[in-house]
Amino acid sequence: MTGIIFDNGRILTGDGAIAGQLCVADGLIAEHAPSGATRIDLAGGWLLPGFIDTQVNGGGGVLFNDDPGVETIRRIGAAHTRFGTTAFLPTLISDTLDRVEMAMRATEQAIEEGVPGVVGIHIEGPFLNPARKGTHDPARFRQLDAAAIALLGSLKHGRTLVTLAPEMGTPDDIAALVAAGVIVAVGHSDADYATAVRAFAAGATGVTHLFNAMSPLHHRAPGVVGAAIENQRIYAGLIVDGHHVAPAALRIALAARPHDRFMLVTDAMSPVGTDATSFELQGKTIRVEDGACVEENGTLAGSALDMGTAVRNAVTMLGLDVADAAGMAATAPAAFLSLADRGTLRPGARADLAWLDPDLNPRGTWIAGTRVHGD
Repeated sequence: MTGIIFDNGRILTGDGAIAGQLCVADGLIAEHAPSGATRIDLAGGWLLPGFIDTQVNGGGGVLFNDDPGVETIRRIGAAHTRFGTTAFLPTLISDTLDRVEMAMRATEQAIEEGVPGVVGIHIEGPFLNPARKGTHDPARFRQLDAAAIALLGSLKHGRTLVTLAPEMGTPDDIAALVAAGVIVAVGHSDADYATAVRAFAAGATGVTHLFNAMSPLHHRAPGVVGAAIENQRIYAGLIVDGHHVAPAALRIALAARPHDRFMLVTDAMSPVGTDATSFELQGKTIRVEDGACVEENGTLAGSALDMGTAVRNAVTMLGLDVADAAGMAATAPAAFLSLADRGTLRPGARADLAWLDPDLNPRGTWIAGTRVHGD
């Protein structure tokens, strides 16, 4: 048996508990490490469940939309492991159904080949509302129909997450997707409150980047934001980069709902893990300025955020404790994706681990007990 003993740090084992030592044997969290186990000195830092990012458009200098193939997925995953991410959904923004199919087949192949970290795919559009398009190309938008539903339910391995505007289909369409095993999130939507509530009743269990690209909360028209904040069951993604949403708005949302129903996401673009200051996105030049990715007209176009920084920002900007931030980065997305053996450091769980120093800077990453980043 191969094993590791982690000690001399603060180890979040689950439910906010902190242990002084953690053992790994054959890729799983164990009660005891085998003889001859390697010892890792955490140097007073934090050992957390590996981060799970449900919205990753790119990284390492590549975008999934540009070349939705296995090697692109591999390169994106490798870039994000530097920041504690141990599982991710490569994310395809609005494109043709042929491109969607290409991305889905590549995701299947990546999982079959054991590409580290990939656990499925996020298809963000093209079933979106032009009124809330964000950086998406509205020329690619379309209504949800039977052919699209059949395609979206066809992934053979891993999870399929689909972001859609409920007004681009019907509650029956959402129910059909859920029946086909698809996880549905509401996003890029101008739906009114009642339409959003019907979408959740039909089986949508998530909201993509809460507050961004959706009808806002108004005291006489609560919109998608109001429906999401009122709902205590669905999972809401948060981009905590200081650009997408004012910290005060995020703190208000956190005060209104259980913290274990929020997920930190990056919405990362190709510059993550590089020094790039610009990139091309579907024919548009996007600049990276002060950590924000923006079009020429100032529209935000994804982010240059990584999960390690998102966790640190959740603590410093939002006032969360490390256990809450780690739960949003790992435990909540694991539950959202029904990854029962991840998002926790309890015995028997997969040894997906993120080591942060005392100031919450990433130091090392392990996937199934194998170190994929760090000395």
